[in-house]
Amino acid sequence: MDSKDQDAVIRVAIVDDHEVVRMGLKNLIDHQPDLRVVGDYATGREAIEHIPHTADVAVLDVRLPDVSGFDVCRAIKDRDERVQVIMLTSFGQDEMLVDAIDAGASGYLLKEARGHTVIEGIRTVAQGGSLFSPQVTAALFRRLRTAQGPADPIEELNDNEIKILALVAEGKTNREIGEQLYLSEKTVKHYVSNILSKLGYTRRAEAAAHYARYQSDHHRT
Repeated sequence: MDSKDQDAVIRVAIVDDHEVVRMGLKNLIDHQPDLRVVGDYATGREAIEHIPHTADVAVLDVRLPDVSGFDVCRAIKDRDERVQVIMLTSFGQDEMLVDAIDAGASGYLLKEARGHTVIEGIRTVAQGGSLFSPQVTAALFRRLRTAQGPADPIEELNDNEIKILALVAEGKTNREIGEQLYLSEKTVKHYVSNILSKLGYTRRAEAAAHYARYQSDHHRT
């Protein structure tokens, strides 16, 4: 294969804690002339360490033994935004679809998807497209149609913002939060700014107090 052909090959990384799944996907992908597996990993930490700047597409299991697949996706995109991520899971809950989109994933497929669907999905996201199966897309529309306005502005925060706000309320610095969530300090600062804006505050202490009140009220109910 000459250098021109090598440039056209889509580099794929696989992340799943089940070896049988990894090997099955690797065998499927490596039989495609335009795809090549450049790494397969069993843990989120391995994926975060090795995938940025080495792969074009990551096929990532939502449930990993050490780090949430959504947090792995965020960390990979934080380090190398060019990597396109397809979340692969056995579960199709509405919340997971929303979390995948929020984490920056370009696609979300159920593990029951046929092999050719996965292959075409990899090609689609590598070219800048998005990939969400009809089942999970329909679930998202159902969620949006039935959504009601939140009773508290804190409920407008996404899962990652809630997680960061909880750590802010614990008194952690942006650097400490970044280390815990595998995000850069700059990214955490951006999240905190968005949280403050959504809650209508200018200081971290105000947001932390709001979170504490919210938690207290909900524990009583």
